[in-house]
Amino acid sequence: MKGNDRRAFLKNGMLAAGAATLGAGLLPEALSARLLPGDAAAVAAGAAVDGDAEALGPVTKGDIAILRFLQALEQVEADLWIQYSELGGTQDNEVSGVNGGNPLYAAALQILDGDMPQYIHDNTDDEISHAAFLGKYLESKGAEPADLQPFRHLPSSKATGANQGFGGDGGRLTNLTQLTIDTSFWSRYRSITNPDFDPGAKFAQAVPDLFVGQHTAIPRTDDDTAGSTVGSPSTHLQAIAFTAGFHFAFIEQGGTSLYPALAQKVTNLEVLRILLSIGPSETMHFQTWQDKAGNALPITDTDVGFPGSTGSSVTFSTLSAAQGETNPESLKGDTLQSNLIMPEPTHFLRPSFPPVAIVRPTSTRNAGAVAAVQSFVDDGLFIGHTVNGKSDGFVELLFRLAVRADEARRGL
Repeated sequence: MKGNDRRAFLKNGMLAAGAATLGAGLLPEALSARLLPGDAAAVAAGAAVDGDAEALGPVTKGDIAILRFLQALEQVEADLWIQYSELGGTQDNEVSGVNGGNPLYAAALQILDGDMPQYIHDNTDDEISHAAFLGKYLESKGAEPADLQPFRHLPSSKATGANQGFGGDGGRLTNLTQLTIDTSFWSRYRSITNPDFDPGAKFAQAVPDLFVGQHTAIPRTDDDTAGSTVGSPSTHLQAIAFTAGFHFAFIEQGGTSLYPALAQKVTNLEVLRILLSIGPSETMHFQTWQDKAGNALPITDTDVGFPGSTGSSVTFSTLSAAQGETNPESLKGDTLQSNLIMPEPTHFLRPSFPPVAIVRPTSTRNAGAVAAVQSFVDDGLFIGHTVNGKSDGFVELLFRLAVRADEARRGL
């Protein structure tokens, strides 16, 4: 759609559519900053840049709730990325948990891009740093971070490279072997429609089969890599690697929306600065992964005959030849062309405003804390935290933290 046509379209309104608290109840409404040893110089330098430090305002209970939730979710992300890094990332001593890697899985991932091991390593390092920083910042304000260690009991992969002694006993927070991946993020950013503006908007799945059944994104045992060589990964191993490629993007598009959604609720300017500084790094991750996932080869695989098989089938298509931009642009959310990795301008706030390239969604309804946890539940990340109908309380904890974060309101 040309600029004038698009603006006219929007002007006409045709698109308009309508353990958890960790002492939170003991926190005062506003917490004064408390310096850590050696911070005086940094604060002085910050004040020189930012002006009067007192102008930053109080840290409210809502700010703490947001930070604690993000710190918990970053632990979840660090957990899943460490698993990916152990098997497919660059192996060095910078990221804890690496154990030699799985060369066959890494080779299959490199079909998507030759630099995949380094990208996985760096994304892992970033998420570990986010969780650690947010935890230390909470402590500096007299607030306890969320402790998810008691819930680390999901099994590790048994494939070569997986660290069976991670965390002392190999226990994980997340499951990467029974995923149901919503790949509609692909067409959402290639579409001219915005889920915040058009609640009923439809967005096509980039890989429809990943949104059905359960799929593994890592080799569960060496049976999943059997028959592969570094130069010629099996179709089954390629399917696992390509599933991981789309899962990488799914995870990071969630953070891309979450940080700006919660930033709208923050009162303290330093806390706002934290969210506005970490959030864009999640967007950089998403931009990288959605670009690489588009290089998946056209294959079909059914997960049968392997330990832990789910029986699910998946077909990856040639997305470089998929539906692209049209004139006028499609309103069906079906644009899938792989190299359209920049966000398409979309309508935002009012029909009378011209289209603008933005992160979406950013509303609390679609991109808040509760929505983020629900998307991970739907993804299958937490399968294993309920056994024989009895929950270990992990998901309930995350939802309680999420509700408190969504309930935060910006103070004046």
